[in-house]
Amino acid sequence: MQLALYEKYDLRLPRYTSYPTAPHFHAGVNGEVFEGWLGDLDPAQPLSLYLHVPYCEEMCWFCGCNTKITKTYKPVNGYVTALLTEIEGTLGKLPADQKFTVSHIHFGGGSPTILKADDLRAIMAAIRSRLDILDDAEIAIEMDPRTATDDFMEAMVECGFNRASIGIQDFNQQVQTAVNRIQSMQLVRDVIAKLRSHGIAGINVDLMYGLPFQTVDSLRETVDQTVELCPDRLSVFGYAHVPWMKKHQQLIPTEALPNTGERWAQYEEIQNRLAKHGFVAIGLDHFAHQADSMARALSDGLLHRNFQGYTTDRAEALIGFGPSAISSLPQGYAQNDPALARWQRAVEGGKCAIEKGVALTSEDKLRRDIINELMCNLAVDLDPVCASHGISADRFAPELERIKAMTRDGIVEVQGNYIKLSELGRPLVRAVCAAFDTYLNHAHGRHSQAV
Repeated sequence: MQLALYEKYDLRLPRYTSYPTAPHFHAGVNGEVFEGWLGDLDPAQPLSLYLHVPYCEEMCWFCGCNTKITKTYKPVNGYVTALLTEIEGTLGKLPADQKFTVSHIHFGGGSPTILKADDLRAIMAAIRSRLDILDDAEIAIEMDPRTATDDFMEAMVECGFNRASIGIQDFNQQVQTAVNRIQSMQLVRDVIAKLRSHGIAGINVDLMYGLPFQTVDSLRETVDQTVELCPDRLSVFGYAHVPWMKKHQQLIPTEALPNTGERWAQYEEIQNRLAKHGFVAIGLDHFAHQADSMARALSDGLLHRNFQGYTTDRAEALIGFGPSAISSLPQGYAQNDPALARWQRAVEGGKCAIEKGVALTSEDKLRRDIINELMCNLAVDLDPVCASHGISADRFAPELERIKAMTRDGIVEVQGNYIKLSELGRPLVRAVCAAFDTYLNHAHGRHSQAV
């Protein structure tokens, strides 16, 4: 029954980290538009920052990120210089004579751990020179345990980092070899122990399923090993095989990839195993301890979703730095040029390196709020959401009719204007969200499977 539902509803749908989604960004939103948006931001509202580090020492063949491989530090050094220029230039376009605060900072990649410790210090110093970082701000970084040096972790402490996200993916050696990501459990254990000894208590880990040679049994073992490390949060992603977009994925042995039924079984095993270990399921693909702030945000109805996935970050404005980074402002979304050379030329020329984006209409904001409720809470009451936008929920009668067709399969319940997914429907939440997506039929991008 479950496999049949998966095959029926699990279409190639967006992950809804934004609405409208990235395939609908366009060149009409450029650097000049973005500068205007920055100049209109409210200094009373804290900011969120995302900094992209587009380098790794070695390519993981499953990777879908915007990154380059380098065996020397020279290109990284050049990137850091340009990033510092971008930080100064972009933050300099905020309203003059106003001091903004920061509630969240997130370094992603690529592999931010490729940075030298002094460069990490320089980047954080550049931010602090322009902005006040709140005492309770979350300062997080994605870490490759293979390149996480003692010097780097000491710099993290000095810079105020309080959360680290460790890429595990899988502990099985055959799987690791097949995706070119070889790291022992002991290495990961040592890195996490060092972080905690330095007072960095917030530990996230990433796991993947759907990789070559993975089985239900091997994933059960990986989950149990991961739980031994006592992470606060886990992100569990299905591998998206898109070799037409990421050429290095052609190195993945496709004959060893699990089929649809096997992927589904792997997903269910991870869900069930983590539930037995006491983790709270967060939306589509996150898990957290009950005492963790993300679990509390879920129970309080304050969970949010942005380009980093599920988050406790409630900042109205997220500013992205680095090639391909996306900014989310009250006025709309703006994405930096993903081509590193073009991005660098733009920022060195004193410009915002925006390639494309989209300005939000009132209709977009309404539908975004509905989709966010569904993605975060697996439920939405259309009446209060629509009332907050000054309209009646009656206008969504066609969408409700489409969703009601799903009730026969037991994945969703509809009572009046209240929509609630069942546990059976959790992995298919994107199909329910899609009923509210007016752009979907015009998409030019190819999205990944949910499971």
